[in-house]
Amino acid sequence: MADIALHDVRKKYGSVDAIKGVSLDIADGEFVVLVGPSGCGKSTLLRMIAGLESITGGEISIGGRIVNDLEPSERDIAMVFQNYALYPHMTVRQNLAYGLKNRNTPKDEIDRRIVAAAKALEIEPFLERKPRQLSGGQRQRVAMGRAIVREPAAFLFDEPLSNLDAKLRVQMRVEIKRLQRSLATTSVYVTHDQMEAMTLADRLVVLNAGRIEQVGTPIELYEKPETTFVATFIGSPSMNLLPMEASASWSLAESAVAPSRAVTLGVRPEDLYLPEPNSLGNGFQIRATVAAVELVGAESYVHGILPNQQSIVFRVPGRTRIAVDEQLTVHANHGSLHFFDEAGKRLN
Repeated sequence: MADIALHDVRKKYGSVDAIKGVSLDIADGEFVVLVGPSGCGKSTLLRMIAGLESITGGEISIGGRIVNDLEPSERDIAMVFQNYALYPHMTVRQNLAYGLKNRNTPKDEIDRRIVAAAKALEIEPFLERKPRQLSGGQRQRVAMGRAIVREPAAFLFDEPLSNLDAKLRVQMRVEIKRLQRSLATTSVYVTHDQMEAMTLADRLVVLNAGRIEQVGTPIELYEKPETTFVATFIGSPSMNLLPMEASASWSLAESAVAPSRAVTLGVRPEDLYLPEPNSLGNGFQIRATVAAVELVGAESYVHGILPNQQSIVFRVPGRTRIAVDEQLTVHANHGSLHFFDEAGKRLN
């Protein structure tokens, strides 16, 4: 096990700055998720930690050892890819043993590690099968097993669940988190799926155009996004962002809750509500015309159009009867409002 430290790490492809001075400390045993939209640099950053990409500037250390010039095999890391990267002509057992044999690990030690990994991943019945005889979820378990038997200082995951269906992704998320906790191995995980990121991470690192936008626990980023970018990227559906001059109807007393420099008001769909009949509600309120209603089970998401033609989304109980074109007044409490300045930086 080991900590990982990045100091002013940069990557250029010709004249293009892909990574623009990233600094980050990852504690021993911590599970950190790099998340962001396509092209933000998260996979490039992971590959630089692994040694699969050279760095243009800065410093990377693993376990206190600077690894800038070390080959991937010398960094004591194991990587799990989205395409499994299994040898099709080998059995599961042979796939698990391959890397250990190349390191001249004694046979009895190889057997011990394979048995332990197979038991932890529940792939014991498949050890004599070949990858083509396995489902996608089973193949991903084998790919994880191949990393586990290495007993590395750190695990690196590059979107390992992106090829699985929705149900399997949920199952594998639980499995990965359980394994990481039991093994207590430092892990860096890349995904573009913010739900995956929220459920797995001890800490989230949100990347935007090659820079770190915000670092924190999932709940910190959800409750206190530092920028409008993070506010709209973390949470599903994303936070509603409304121009202050057209956002709400305030009483004179209520207007004091908005910082003077605020130009954008943010409110999450789940923090908006319809008041009970004959109730006036309180705080923020806004009129919206219903454009669509999405029933997703126990709740529904209502898509509305404001008087300025901007869209807004809010959540209601699934059995709430709301009709398209209905006029509604939606409320939110003052404590659930977020305010941002002209540069998109948080004010409250």
